[in-house]
Amino acid sequence: FEQKMGDVSHKDGKVTFDVTVTNTGDTAGKDVVEVYYNPPYTDGGIEKASKNLVAFEKTEKLEPGASETVKIEFDDDDMASYDNKGAKAWVLEKGDYTISIQSDSHHVIDSEKINVADTITYDSESNTHNDDQTVATNQFDYAAGDVTYLSRANHFANYAEATAAPTNFSMSDEVKAAFTNNGNYDPTKYDDDSDEMPTTGAKNGLRLADMYGKDYDDADWEKLLDQLTFDDMDNLIANGGYGTPAVSSVGKIQLTDADGPASLNNNFTGVGSIGFPASTAFACTWNTDLAKQFGEMIGDMAHDMHVAGWYAPAMNIHRSAFSGRTFEYFSEDSLLSGVMASNEIAGAKEKGVYSFMKHFALNDQETNRINMVCTWADEQAIRETYLKPFEMSVKEGGAQAVMSSFNYIGYTYAGASNNLLNTVLRDEWGFKGFVLTDYFGGYGYQNGDQEIRNGNDSMLATTKITNHITDKSATSVKAMRTAAHNILYTAANSWQYADGEPKVATPIWKTAMYVAWGVTAILVIALEALAIKRYMDRKKAKAEVTA
Repeated sequence: FEQKMGDVSHKDGKVTFDVTVTNTGDTAGKDVVEVYYNPPYTDGGIEKASKNLVAFEKTEKLEPGASETVKIEFDDDDMASYDNKGAKAWVLEKGDYTISIQSDSHHVIDSEKINVADTITYDSESNTHNDDQTVATNQFDYAAGDVTYLSRANHFANYAEATAAPTNFSMSDEVKAAFTNNGNYDPTKYDDDSDEMPTTGAKNGLRLADMYGKDYDDADWEKLLDQLTFDDMDNLIANGGYGTPAVSSVGKIQLTDADGPASLNNNFTGVGSIGFPASTAFACTWNTDLAKQFGEMIGDMAHDMHVAGWYAPAMNIHRSAFSGRTFEYFSEDSLLSGVMASNEIAGAKEKGVYSFMKHFALNDQETNRINMVCTWADEQAIRETYLKPFEMSVKEGGAQAVMSSFNYIGYTYAGASNNLLNTVLRDEWGFKGFVLTDYFGGYGYQNGDQEIRNGNDSMLATTKITNHITDKSATSVKAMRTAAHNILYTAANSWQYADGEPKVATPIWKTAMYVAWGVTAILVIALEALAIKRYMDRKKAKAEVTA
């Protein structure tokens, strides 16, 4: 293939240009246009990579000698960097930006420079980055830790120090004092005396089916939530393993959620859908249409299996080729990961299936992930690299559910991080839906009360451990009500409520059991009939002998 870059236009916050792709070979095929930018960098300023994937487009199938003109367009704020030290906000610095098309991140095909005349800092409600609902500012300073981070300053002068093997594996006393697990978590320390106990057990006559399509803030939600009892909410929160429980007070049926990410698998019945290639293979295609179709097919199969939610897609970063879950994740690049994941989610959503984007966040290794492993990273890396696929999945894919991760971010468990699950996910990105833990085994740090108070709504639990809410203060019950709202809002907008009052499907295992019972009953009746016949035959024969 040959690619030719047209003139680049930068106007009204948009960067646009055409690329003409010609098949110069003798076999029909497709090509991908990869677009990168190289931003201005100042020693000691905001850290920046020199090659940043900013957009890509896949051609249609081109016969030998055929050409296609591909249109490239992206927002200039896609080239902004996160300044975690100075502005503590996203910043698009003034200067020259080199826009290039490349065969990969190393080899340039063609390039052109554009100029940003003035520095733009995205730090006001009227000027947020990438349509954030609230201004993004530092939330993870505590997670930077006692680490030397690699810098481009003076041609990577601190390379040796930054890449040296660690010599100290201990937490400082300051960090230890802030570290929380089940050994030192006491919910009563976080009770707010000003909280008022919410209404419970009201008889307002609403059913969950009435809420389909209504806004998250619709007044009827308050009336419906008033109908829930403490036990209703506790059951809904504590028993979220592979589905959401029935709630009779609001007419909610039990819904099933199935594991992923390459298929749908019911871990209880053993029923699974068709399996697809691993996420990494999908990313290698650079084909967004294929990703969308994958999501749609997952949605169709979810209907066949009577499944409401899909535990996927997974979009953590390939920090190492040897990570135990690398096959579930798309790429080492955050943009490629985000584009593929958001298209899969959008495809499933069109079928009324909610996807649990996972594992949120910084779950980029499998080793020790359930053993209170603490992930240290600075705010810039967290936002630019590790959170970006999730952000895109919310804003572009319309994600309705999230699975939080096992690891700690700094000294805070990700599944109980108010900064991550409320401030960033909900306030900044505008997420509406519910957050579920990864498998709830307790593990010494998973605690239902701590999690609902910090934005994690449901526990992926199948047994009774620390998943139930034991503190019945007004603060806890308010948090339970919010969690129940998030869970029910997602459930009400699934395909199973699209046609009004849903019907409870008979599970396959139960159907099989009924069939087995039927076969057994027929066999018993047949054996009984045979026994009676033999008895009557013997009786008749005896009577004839006597006569």
